[in-house]
Amino acid sequence: IVASARRGKAILIHLDQGSTLLIHLKMTGQLVFQPAGQDGPFPNQSTRVRFDFSDGSSLFFNDLRKFGWIKILPRAELEQDAFLSKLGPDPLKQDFTAARLKDRLGRRGGTIIKAALLDQTVLAGIGNIYCDEALFLAGIMPDRRLHSLTEAEIRKLHRSIRKVLRQSIELGGSTVRNYLDAEG
Repeated sequence: IVASARRGKAILIHLDQGSTLLIHLKMTGQLVFQPAGQDGPFPNQSTRVRFDFSDGSSLFFNDLRKFGWIKILPRAELEQDAFLSKLGPDPLKQDFTAARLKDRLGRRGGTIIKAALLDQTVLAGIGNIYCDEALFLAGIMPDRRLHSLTEAEIRKLHRSIRKVLRQSIELGGSTVRNYLDAEG
């Protein structure tokens, strides 16, 4: 492993020979690292893939509901991948402005705002909980039609989306029931 990154809800683990593991955890997937010589709860009945490293440590991909997936592909082909190529812009990137949000939403016209924000081709990485939180923070009802939003509301929504996502990352996510961080 030479680097890791995120694109929307996908995890990218770049390998030293030019390949990338493209991982989507979906709703209940987990990646858990277990250092060498440390006993842990894994593998267990939800372990789908186990990566063993030369130092004796392991990385477990667990997914109780079996919705998550892993692909391995050449790094040079990432942008052409069927999943990644359809993703909209990342709301946390520097180039994601209120004007860009307005443009992305403008393509959906009469759609309701919540449905547009959940559409990963419009914006990458916003799930149901974060969508609700951003809309609440912006003071926008989830069933509002896109064409009814004012410029000021779009700017407020832009700030709210970014604030909610940053805070969620800082706090380690929103899942309580089955949440494990990468170290278990």
